[in-house]
Amino acid sequence: MAAPGAGRRGRILVVDDQRANVEMLSELLRSRGYDVFGAYDGEEALQRVAEHSPDVVISDIRMPGMDGYELCQRLREDPATALLPIVLVTSLEDRDGHDERVKGIEYGADDFLTKPVRYAELFARVRSLLRVKLLQDEVRRQTEELRRWNETLEQRVREQVAAIDRLAQMKRFFSPPVAEAIIAGGAEVLEPHRREITAVFLDLRGFTAFTDRAAPEEVMDLLGAYHEALGRIVDRYAGTLEHFAGDGVMIFFNDPLPVDRPAARAVRMAFDLQQAFVPIAQAWKLRGHTVALGIGIAQGEATLGVIGFEQRWEYAAIGAVPNLAARLCGQARGGEILIDAVTYADVGDVVEAEAAGPLSLRGITQPMPAFRLLRLKK
Repeated sequence: MAAPGAGRRGRILVVDDQRANVEMLSELLRSRGYDVFGAYDGEEALQRVAEHSPDVVISDIRMPGMDGYELCQRLREDPATALLPIVLVTSLEDRDGHDERVKGIEYGADDFLTKPVRYAELFARVRSLLRVKLLQDEVRRQTEELRRWNETLEQRVREQVAAIDRLAQMKRFFSPPVAEAIIAGGAEVLEPHRREITAVFLDLRGFTAFTDRAAPEEVMDLLGAYHEALGRIVDRYAGTLEHFAGDGVMIFFNDPLPVDRPAARAVRMAFDLQQAFVPIAQAWKLRGHTVALGIGIAQGEATLGVIGFEQRWEYAAIGAVPNLAARLCGQARGGEILIDAVTYADVGDVVEAEAAGPLSLRGITQPMPAFRLLRLKK
């Protein structure tokens, strides 16, 4: 075995205060294909270890100054070399030699050679310790790789958690597919712009009278049931929920991302909302309260973007279209859906309707044509 790791030969440091011993062992080991360098005392050995990162250290015990025991101890105290294989060269196999081995073990030696060194034994011990070093290096490599992988995983988890948080915030305003698209595409999707939208305004008829008579808990129970049904249906049709204003709610379609036939989506959603509100209204009628849902829908260009201040932002539609939807909603009786002429022209193949105007609407100078939706066409 001439290599403890892929792509390089084993490096061995030979330490002895006798130059002849260093040169002799070095030549023997080089003849077997190892990279060998020498040191002539303990201090120099520490310097060579720092410079060359050997795979095995073979050191005589008895040296002036720092002896082999102290060298072994110093290497064990350094985390970088705590597991470096160390071979101590002991005296002859007598009582002193036995004591030297015991003391060497106490100071952290891994193996021993006895003087005079037998070459076959030297090569066998070096091969064995290089295999140990190879395994140590592989464990270190895998540990470092695992550490880096864990750091990468932690960063990815942090990024995913942040994305989930952002997505949760976005879902307050947008359908899940739109929210995910905004997260993937960036905030520029929300920059101010003009676009044709279909705006839907909802309002509860009888709600003001209800709040005057009902307990606070009842008011919140009604709003909770209303908003829960509303949220499911808006998500299903990929609408953008602009805001809640008590019982009043604004939804629009075709922004921030375009959708196919936004007006048709809007009227289909409106019918589903009316149907979903029927059992809610019936439940509250049994408790002595009459409430119903009125809906207004209008289509046209609006200005869209994020408005607000640092602590609170909203994504809003501004202009005549959302205002018209709100005014039509104000004219709708409980259970009715009123739409403007532009919307009706776009959904004539989808719904049956009848004329409900022209209507004089607050803030609009001319009477506006309007249509009352009757049913969806089969």
